[in-house]
Parts: sequence; C-alpha cells; structure tokens
Amino acid sequence: MNVKCIDSLGTQELAGKRVLVRVDFNVPLESGEIQSDQRMRAALPTLTYLLEHQAQIILMSHLGRPKGQFVDDLRLKPVGKHLEELLEQKVCVLSETVGDQVKATLKSEDARVFLLENTRFYPGETENDPAFAKALAELGDIYVNDAFGAAHRAHASTAGIADYLPSYAGLLMQREITALSKLLKSPDHPFVAVIGGAKVSSKLGVLENLLPAVDFLVIGGAMAFTFLAAQGQNIGQSLVEPELYETALSLLAAAKKSKTEIILPQDTVMAKSKDDDQIRSVVKLEIGDADINELSGVDIGPESIAMLRQKLAGVKTILWNGPMGVFENPCFAAGTEAVAEILAEATDQGAYSVVGGGDSVAAVEKLHFSKRFSHVSTGGGASLEFLEGKTLPGIAVLGA
Repeated sequence: MNVKCIDSLGTQELAGKRVLVRVDFNVPLESGEIQSDQRMRAALPTLTYLLEHQAQIILMSHLGRPKGQFVDDLRLKPVGKHLEELLEQKVCVLSETVGDQVKATLKSEDARVFLLENTRFYPGETENDPAFAKALAELGDIYVNDAFGAAHRAHASTAGIADYLPSYAGLLMQREITALSKLLKSPDHPFVAVIGGAKVSSKLGVLENLLPAVDFLVIGGAMAFTFLAAQGQNIGQSLVEPELYETALSLLAAAKKSKTEIILPQDTVMAKSKDDDQIRSVVKLEIGDADINELSGVDIGPESIAMLRQKLAGVKTILWNGPMGVFENPCFAAGTEAVAEILAEATDQGAYSVVGGGDSVAAVEKLHFSKRFSHVSTGGGASLEFLEGKTLPGIAVLGA
C-alpha cells in the first residue's frame, strides 16, 4: 500500500510547524521503571528527522488499558524522562492530553519536544469520538502516524485525527509497511513461516492467508497440539481447541493441494504445568503413548529442533511470529531460543527475515540477535492483521 511519508517534506514545509506524532510508547513498566524501550528506540528516526528539519514535536501515545480513567500508574512521565535520555533533548511532559491548559503550555514552554498525557485516559480516544479527534488536531499543523503497533485500532489519535490535518506516515510506519508487504507480495523462495503461540484461533487468519504463499509452514507452541490431537495424537493434558479440529484438518488438506509442507513438532518437552520448575519428560509424539496422560507440552524437543535445522537450511525468506513453547518460563525456553538461532543463521547467510509478536521479539532481544534479522516488527496484533491481508485503519488514512 502506498502512503505519504513524512520524508517527502523538507525544512521549507516543516520548519516552525507543530507536528503531532502518534507514537507507540506502550512500554512494559514495573514500579515506574521501563523494562524494554524497543518501541521507543524504533521511533527515534522519525523524531530525529523532524528535529533536524526544525519542527516542533507534540507526541501522543497510549499506555496500558486505563479504560477512559486517569490512572496514576499509567501516566507517561517515566516515558518522557527516558525519552529525554534517548533524544539528549528536553521533553516537556504534560499532565493532560487536550484542552486550554495544554494549548497554553505548548505556547509558553521553551521546548521542541512535548509529550501529551496518555490518550486512553479519555473515553473519546477508543471511541474514535470526532470531538476528541478534533481537539487533538487543534494542537498541531501536521499529523504523523508512527505507531504501527496501534495501527489496527480505529481510535481518535490513530485514525480520526486524519480528518482534520494533513497526514503522513512516520519512518517507522513506512519501514513496517515495506517489510511486511515484501512477505506478501514479492518473497524469494523457499519461503518459511514459523508460527507459534498458544491458540490456533488467534493466528487462524494468518495461517490461511500465508498457506498458499509459503513453501514451509512451521507450527509450534501450544497451537501445534490442536493439529496433533486432530490427527489422533495423544498429547496428554496439553492445551487444545477441540472446536478447531476440523479447521486444522482442513488446513492440512489445503496445504497438500498448495504443495506447502506443514511442519509439526516430532517430540515435545512435557511438564506438570506451564509454571512447573522442571522438565518432567521429553517424549516422541506417538499415538497411544499413555505415559504422558498427566503432563502438558511446554516446548518443542531436541528432535524437532534438529529437524527444523535441517529443513530450513537454504531458505530465502522468513517470517517468525510466536514462541515454540512457554518461553516466559526459563525452564521451557530452549526451543524458542534454538529457533531464534536457526533463523538468525539463515539471515546471516542472506535470507530476508521478519520477526513479529511479543515473545518472539523478546527472544531475539534477550539473545542480542536484533541486528541479525532483517526487520524486527514493533507490532503484535497489527502485524498479524496486516499479514491476514486486512486494511489497517491507522494506515488507510495515510493513503497517497
């Protein structure tokens, strides 16, 4: 999809302009401390571009789910403080998002970067209320959406505001669109999609949309057990979605028709629960294995890892979304970490790779592999909906 990008404007168009930038600073916080600033760092190229071209920046972001109420623990002050360190520039953090006091502060404060308060403190944000969108628009001259992670939401600050201001994509938004579009429109082959996570239902649209396009579809995480159980495998107490057994079988049949190889785990690490503190068994998945009836699958096993290493040798395009097991428990992170290593090695050898989804991105960051992948997406739900082929509201309003 073609969008108007902010880099089409130079100093003549931007100098002295108030540029409202929707960013995705919905970062994990613990006791007021930011646990990961990946999303903030991803927005820096856009902010730097605007500063270099003499614009005044007014930032908008949500944080958490305050449900239209002011919640002190979800204020953006810690985010603004950290942004000052990243930009090496003063950031004026406001205690409100719209209104006369906000307008007065924007005029009186000697700063080039302002951060409005959490947009979701106002019911009009998630309702995409035209009055709230207009109140936001009154604060600026130009609107830039750089919040790819929120682009699937038709909210006032991601979509409605574009009705009132000239609107552009930020550099991050443009990079996300370009990276994901390449997977859908012009991938080099062999093309592998590695899809993990807990539920088939949350990834069904992606599986269906990618199935005709990929050469290999690797299904891991708990969602693999729905496919295995549908074929009669004994998977113990592993998480399944019985209502999707027929859907899983239909996908397997469709894969044969499209000559796509669906790769499921050959063995699994099992434990009493996802919160267990040790591995109880590693079993090869076979019909009628009664020894696992009281256990649950929590990670792919060593045979599955070895098989993936062999199967994925020489791939040219990679999509990875979702962990191979209960990655948040260190006892069951080995499979996800091994997949990260396999895919990073393929990228080192020239493959084009895109990583999306919270846990897969977390694995890449934990292993310091971010620079070994072609693109690490900042979008979870947004990247999934994009890969389903849906039109995202926050992008549709930026059309050229």
